[in-house]
Amino acid sequence: MQESNLDRAKTHKPVVIEVSGEPLGVVVSHADGYRFLAVKLPAFAIDGQQFATIEKARFAVSQAVRNHSADLA
Repeated sequence: MQESNLDRAKTHKPVVIEVSGEPLGVVVSHADGYRFLAVKLPAFAIDGQQFATIEKARFAVSQAVRNHSADLA
């Protein structure tokens, strides 16, 4: 029984999302894909959102960073 729990833990390992080499959050497996959890201010606009793929999450994070930068200018 413990062995199946270890296998499950491996499949749910968080994936770090970076933009320009800066880690901005992680995605974790969720029922219908992945949930993004922000760790840096520019990405908080999409904190908690769900994405079908990790690639879609990366794109959304890069857009959030771009919008955050534009708001500061």
